[in-house]
Formats: sequence, structure tokens, C-alpha cells
Amino acid sequence: MITEGDHERELLQATLQRFVEEEFYPHEELVDHTGEVPPDLGQQIEERGKAAGLYAANLPEKFGGGGLDYRSCALLERAFGKTSHALHSWVARPTEILLACTGDQIETYLKPAATGEKREVYALTEPDAGSDFMGIRTNARRDGDDWILNGSKHFISAPMMPDFAIVFAVTGSDDTPRGARKRITCFLVDVGTRGFDIQEGHRTTSYRGYKTFQLSFTDVRLGSGQMLGEEGKGVQLSGQLLGIGRIAIGATCCGKAERLFAYASDWAANRKQFGQPIGKFQGTGFKLADMAVEMRAADLLLADAVAKADAGTMTDMDAAMVKLYCTEMLGRVADNTVQIYGGMGLMEDLPIQRLWRDSRLERIWDGTSEIQRHIIARSILRPLGA
Repeated sequence: MITEGDHERELLQATLQRFVEEEFYPHEELVDHTGEVPPDLGQQIEERGKAAGLYAANLPEKFGGGGLDYRSCALLERAFGKTSHALHSWVARPTEILLACTGDQIETYLKPAATGEKREVYALTEPDAGSDFMGIRTNARRDGDDWILNGSKHFISAPMMPDFAIVFAVTGSDDTPRGARKRITCFLVDVGTRGFDIQEGHRTTSYRGYKTFQLSFTDVRLGSGQMLGEEGKGVQLSGQLLGIGRIAIGATCCGKAERLFAYASDWAANRKQFGQPIGKFQGTGFKLADMAVEMRAADLLLADAVAKADAGTMTDMDAAMVKLYCTEMLGRVADNTVQIYGGMGLMEDLPIQRLWRDSRLERIWDGTSEIQRHIIARSILRPLGA
């Protein structure tokens, strides 16, 4: 288990760099052009990820995971962020919301997810509810000791067809000083359950080969043992996950920005116009300077939040700041890299256009930039009574 110590983290970084260069980079162009990760390639990546000790690295060792602390997990996400999500998601980091499993759920869902016997999807987003958590319409009603689930989800992502879904549904409402508030509950729903239909959904221009799924539930009967956590506590469960997920995205963006910056710097140093390297012109050199400053600031912001996460003191605002700044930093770095390359930056012969396309998604999923700004503003104003 890696917890503290620079030497251990240096070994981890060396392992990650080698793994990314050997297992991911050689397949990027194929996956981007075909829009698919061949199943045999995905399985190869998964098996080699297990052999390297990287599979389920974020989960505790007692459940079959790697037991990495958040700082070490951030190193993993930063390294994997340099390549396509379609490839590195085959080395699964199962959602930590599964740590809420109890009793038989541990053997049925948590441990199989940690060992790769099963794959899960996190099913929250709906056609009319993405950033608006309380806008979801999928619902579950009691029927004796069971629950009957109805509704639909979309934009649910995974590298392959999953084995089960972590589904958020409305199970009633509570009276609050601000009026009625939906009671959100989380369920574990096995693919193949009667009434549960799952199909591949939209193809995206970012991270080609990373699949989205559409889920529909028609009178799906669930036993009481398929409820994850307590009834009505889904918002709290999701909140714990989203903060760490946003930190992971921040780390991903720092990694991808580093790769783009290396391309931009090399091009600026070697591409010549008017008899000198284009990096010597202020229009290009100042872009590199700004990119370097923003990347350093993003790394420091990320390091601060990760340290707080390991200490158990990270707040929603900490996570939102990382998600907001790192994703927007990456957007500027990607755009400046294309600009430095000029027309070649948009040619499919080079990876720049792919990294640029992939970068755009980061400002949207797991809460848009607008949502992160809302969280930050709310965290500032609420203590002041506003």
C-alpha cells in the first residue's frame, strides 16, 4: 500500500509513465479513427493493469483494491490523463460510492468490481436532469418489501457494457422550510433484470471509443438488499463521490496539459519563420509563458485539495475550484497549442487535434464550469447568511 514517502511515489510514477507509453500511446490513433477499442485490446490492457497493480488502485486493499491514498491516486489520474479515456478506463477505478455496500452487497458488488469480475456504471444523468440533481424523474415506489423502479437515464459512460448500474431514483418527498424536497435513493440494479433495458447511446467527438449508454426501467422489481445506503440518502452518497471525482478530473487535465505543452514547446523551438524559431516571437513565446504559469498554478491547487482529501478536510468548494480551474486551464493550453501549430494543429496526421477535442469535454462532465462557479459562490455566501 502506498501512503506516504517520496521514494514509493517515484516508483509509482515510473510505473505509470512506462505503462502509459507502452499500453496506451501505440493505440490512440486506431481508437480515434475507428471510434472503438477492440475487445481483445481492452482485455489486454485490463489484464496488464492488474499485473502492474494499477487496477482498482483507489479502493482499499481489504476489498481487493490497490489501497492508494488520494495523493497517489492523483498521480495515477495525472499520468492516465495524458491519453484517451477510452483506453485508460479499461484499468478501472471503480466508483468509491460502492464503499457504502454492506452485508451481501460487499461480495455481490464491491469485491467483484475491485477484482474486475464485474463492471458498474454510475447512472444519475437524465434527459431533463444533468447538473440539476433534484430534477431527476426516475422513481421507485414501495411494494411490500420490494421497490418498483421506473424511468430512464442517458449519457451514462463506461468502456464496455456493464454488469450493474448504480441508479438514483426519487422515493418520495420531505417537507422542509423551503417546501417539499425530493427524497433521492440509490439502488444497485443488475443488467439482465426484467424490465431493465440498456443500449449504447450517442457517440461523442471527445474520447472516441469511450461509450455512452441509455438506460430505461419499466416496473423493475428490486429487493430491499439492492438499496445502497439508506433510503433518502442518495444526495449525500453522491456528494461524497463527486468531490473526489472532480479532483480526479483536475489531475487528468494537468496531465493532458503537460503533454500538450511538450508538443507546443517543441514546435515553437523547431518551427522556423522569417529566419528564426517561432517561439522567439512574442506572440508565441508569451503563449508558452502563460501556459507554464497556469499549469504550475493548477498543479499547486490540485496538490492543496489532495492534501485536504487525505486529511479528511476537503470541502465542496475545494473540489469545485480544482474542477473549474484545471479544466479551463486545459482548454486554454489546448487552444494555444493548436494556435502555435497553425494549420497543422488541425490535421489528423498529428495528435494535437485529438487532444484538443478530448480536452473540451472536461469542462462539461461531472458538473459544468457554471455549476462549479455556483458551488464556489454558494460556499462564500452561505456563511454570511445569503
